[in-house]
Amino acid sequence: MAAATLTSKGQITIPSRVRAALGVEAGDRVEFVEQGRGQFAIVAATRSVQELKGLFRGKRSKPVSIEEMNAAIAKRASGSR
Repeated sequence: MAAATLTSKGQITIPSRVRAALGVEAGDRVEFVEQGRGQFAIVAATRSVQELKGLFRGKRSKPVSIEEMNAAIAKRASGSR
């Protein structure tokens, strides 16, 4: 398991083993994708969208309605979680 320490500025250095596995280099972007409460995946933003297929499989079985989207936006805007 790779680990990193958070600096006082909120920065981390991604371990070389993880950078190699992600295929990222200096200047590349990464995204933090929430997988569950308190869990995130680091995804190389340089990859094509096709490579991300299946990342969210099983997360939601039906499309989100406009009403559900609006409710989620309102909830987030009010500061509720």
